[in-house]
Amino acid sequence: MSNDFQRVAQGSDRDFKGRPSLLRLLHIDPWLLLPLLVLCAAGLVVLYSASGESDAMLSAQIRNLLIAGAVLLVSAQFRVEFYRGVAPYIFLVTIALLIAVAFFGVGVKGAQRWLSLGVIRFQPSEIMKVAMPLALAWWLAKRPLPPSAKHLLIAFAMVFIPGLLILQQPDLGTSLLVMASGVAVIYMAGLPWRFILAGAVAGIAAIVPVWQFVLQDYQKQRILTLFDPESDRLGAGWNIIQSKTAIGSGGWSGLGWTEGSQAQLKFLPEGHTDFIIAVLAEEFGFLGVLGLFLLYAAILLRGLRITWTARSTFGRLLAGALVITFFFGLVVNLGMVSGVLPVVGVPLPLVSYGGTAMLSVMSSFGILMAIASERSVTRTDQKEYL
Repeated sequence: MSNDFQRVAQGSDRDFKGRPSLLRLLHIDPWLLLPLLVLCAAGLVVLYSASGESDAMLSAQIRNLLIAGAVLLVSAQFRVEFYRGVAPYIFLVTIALLIAVAFFGVGVKGAQRWLSLGVIRFQPSEIMKVAMPLALAWWLAKRPLPPSAKHLLIAFAMVFIPGLLILQQPDLGTSLLVMASGVAVIYMAGLPWRFILAGAVAGIAAIVPVWQFVLQDYQKQRILTLFDPESDRLGAGWNIIQSKTAIGSGGWSGLGWTEGSQAQLKFLPEGHTDFIIAVLAEEFGFLGVLGLFLLYAAILLRGLRITWTARSTFGRLLAGALVITFFFGLVVNLGMVSGVLPVVGVPLPLVSYGGTAMLSVMSSFGILMAIASERSVTRTDQKEYL
């Protein structure tokens, strides 16, 4: 009887270990999925209030999330080698879409950033947030690292050509994020310090010509207003002043859900998109903002863990760039809402209302999960790859 029990127990243990969970079969990383789901749910709660309790906007955002979730699930199913193979084609197609925006784009609020295909309208610049890291990781991973000067020159061309195309739409915020994601890949590939210093000097030298010939008048005004928002209280400084007022009035625990005066009385412009965290701060206070930061920290730490344990140079470069792009988007939004950075129209990732931006972020995390599903790296492997 004891022997029978042992055989049953051993068989059960073998079956338990041998049967992967449904999440594992679907290549879903639960430690990344959980904070993503909580963050999206919190975003819906804040959006409902920020939109003036609009059922239509809430329904549209739920639809965006469901579509984006499906994209994440599909993106996670492909092997890393698949992404390596399609990376240059995705990049070239996205470049073509950016060029098409200049000729056939749809203008909204003075900016021509969208392409319309009848039933859908999308921003090719958001796709470039994923296409850029893919293409650069493909280009650099197949060559000796650190990259040579010739390979670096081509890599930087791959960064600045789409960046300039996006800047002409005009979309300064997305242009900076796209170029930052590209530079992040190049840096992780082992960019020598002499090139970093040369780039810093070139960037400083380019400030005057960029100011004179590249930036639009309203973009210049936003930068000037950053240093003295009170100089144009009813114009360019209005957004920053109202945002700071909302953040400050929230105090420790906030005024209560749907009770914030800045959002409900429409003092805060774009409260459902770029300035949604000001709504959160006013209604849920410091504790609400802290909870949001903890969710973002959990996502970023898991992304860095996936980067560290990636099995290939391509996977490591790609994962790191996607995590850094997400981080930069978060920092730029927080900086402009708090008055530390100019207002450049960058939404708060996974919280602000939007369709294409949500799709680009979720597809990035789907690719991260695809990389995570193939890691299985031992200590010896880490020494070999790192």
